Formats: sequence, C-alpha cells, structure tokens
Amino acid sequence: MKGCGGVDEPLSVLVSRVDSLVRDVMRAFLPILAAFLVGQAIPAPMAAEFKPAIVYDLGGKFDKSFNEGAFRGGQKFTADIGVVVRDFEIQNDAQREQAMRRFARDGNSPVIAVGFSHASALDKVARDFPATQFAIVDMVVDQPNVKSLVFREHEGAYVVGLLAAMASRTGKIGFVGGMDIPLIRKFACGYRQGAKHANPGIEIFENMTGVTGAAWADPVKGGELARSQIDRGADVISQAAGGTGIGVLRAAADAGKLGIGSDANQNGLFPGRVLTSLLKRVDNAIIRAFTSARAGQWTSGVESLGLKEDGVGWALDDDNRALITPEMKAAADGAEAAIVSGDLVVHDYMADSKCPL
Repeated sequence: MKGCGGVDEPLSVLVSRVDSLVRDVMRAFLPILAAFLVGQAIPAPMAAEFKPAIVYDLGGKFDKSFNEGAFRGGQKFTADIGVVVRDFEIQNDAQREQAMRRFARDGNSPVIAVGFSHASALDKVARDFPATQFAIVDMVVDQPNVKSLVFREHEGAYVVGLLAAMASRTGKIGFVGGMDIPLIRKFACGYRQGAKHANPGIEIFENMTGVTGAAWADPVKGGELARSQIDRGADVISQAAGGTGIGVLRAAADAGKLGIGSDANQNGLFPGRVLTSLLKRVDNAIIRAFTSARAGQWTSGVESLGLKEDGVGWALDDDNRALITPEMKAAADGAEAAIVSGDLVVHDYMADSKCPL
C-alpha cells in the first residue's frame, strides 16, 4: 500500500500512524469531556465560542423587579465586555423548554433560566445537551452542567423588617407576597424576625396573592391586598410579588403610607413613599456566571449569595434618604454586620418550613 508520499508502506505502518493520530485527538478532547462530566472549569479554548443567553420568567424583562434585575445584569455585561447576550421572554409555560432547547441548538452557552419555575424544563434540556452550560436562578437542578444560583433572601428581609418596625407609627406593618411558595414564605419570615427584633410587640399582617404563576403579574390584586392591610392599621407594607408588587407600592403611596420594594431598587417609583427596597442582586449573579464562563472557570453546583456576597441588600438613595433616620441606619448597618460576621443567624424558613415568630 502507498503512504502519504506515494511510497509503498506495510499495512502495519499505516495502522500505527492512524492509531497515533487517534491518540493525539483523544488527548486533546478528553480534558474538555472530563470537565463537563464533573462540573469543573472548562478549558480556555472553549471560550472562543462564548454565546450567552437568558430566558426570563413570566412577567417579562421589564417587570421593574426580578426579571428586570437579570436583564440589567445582561446589559451591564454587554456594556463592559462587548459580548451580546441573547434573551427571550416567555409568554406561557410551554415556552420554557422550547426556548432553552432553541438556544442550546444554536450553540448558546451559558443559558441562564431566571426563576424556579424553569426547573423541570431545564432538567430535561440539560440532559439532552450535556455540552451546554446552563444556570438557573432560585432553584437547584442537580445536573453536571447546571449552576444553581440561590439567594439568602431572609438575611436582607430581616434588615428591611427592622427598618419597617422602626418607621411604623401605628405599631402595625404588612407584607404582601406573590405566589404562595416556600421561597416567598422565606422573605416573609425574615421580615417578621427583623421587625420583631426592633419591636417585639409589633403586629404584622401577611397575605399571598395566589397559587399560580399569575400571582406575579396582578398589580390590581396587589393594590387590593395592600389597601385591606392599611384599613387594619398598617402604615408600612413590604412586598415580594414581582409585577404585582407595583400595585402594593402604588396603594401605599396613594394612602400616604410607606411601601417597601423588592428585588430591584424601586425607591424611585414613588419617591418619598418607598421606605427602602430589599435588593436581590440577580444582576450580580448573572454577571458572575457569565464572567466565570467567559474566563473558562465555569463550575456546576450550588452558589448561595447573601449579604456577605452582595447577593442581597437594601437600598438607600436620594429618593428615600429623608425617610431613614440616623438611628434607623445605624440599626440596619449593625444588623447587616452581625449577619455577615455570623454573630446573628436569621432563620431560613425553607430549612424546616417553620418561622420561629
């Protein structure tokens, strides 16, 4: 048989050459394969195909809340790095899986699903596209190519609950949640703990908007629930309800009471009538995830973000500064420092489905 140069060579020599070529290819490929299988950092050559994407939850990327935080994170990443982030706003539950599959087929990676409701769809898609990096916000999906981004919301909720109790003149405050799920109960429990620390005798009203995804996008119902709490004497009302929460803030402002925003900084929606906003830094989580992937340092597993990691916090700016007294700020700063140091442990409702207060 003739070799590459047209010279007759024994079959055994050709077989040896092919075998050597196969071994060279495998040596180059196996580190990448191993990285996907064990959830370790992807070797740098993979970064050349970096094409990030975001799939938003119901409510859309301009909900002034949770989804918009993710959108802003993607925008900032694009502005800083110059890489375009593709995105998609679902209109119904069926589109969750469709959108993720489309992005994966198009070579997008990482694909970040915003919201716990994506979990079931992501679990299926991640299995079918093991070479694609995925992430999900607010839920744990146990797959070797999925990063689960969760937050210690109860830590931030404790601080804003403390502020609510200190700001209240009636000794009665409220909380309006969106969909009645453990995650929102965690917000409410942290809020209750902080308020009770500031005023053990404070009365706290609590309502959830609904039990389906529609509970995140019903500002009319949010306003109704807020007004019912105001009628009972509440003069500060916190919300963790996505787009529904805008109705809560509007009702509080219209009644001359104080609201507390959530997820994004909502102080400017009703200046002087939003005591503060519980910041859930989804934007930071998105930027961290994309940055690590682009640097070839992507890892799977659970990443928990609280006060220490700048994953949650509270907003102080020109729109609410006059509402926060020096005593309130000192108390909030002290509570935050104690939580970060570990001297103060806020109970997590999701650990045992119980709230101690």
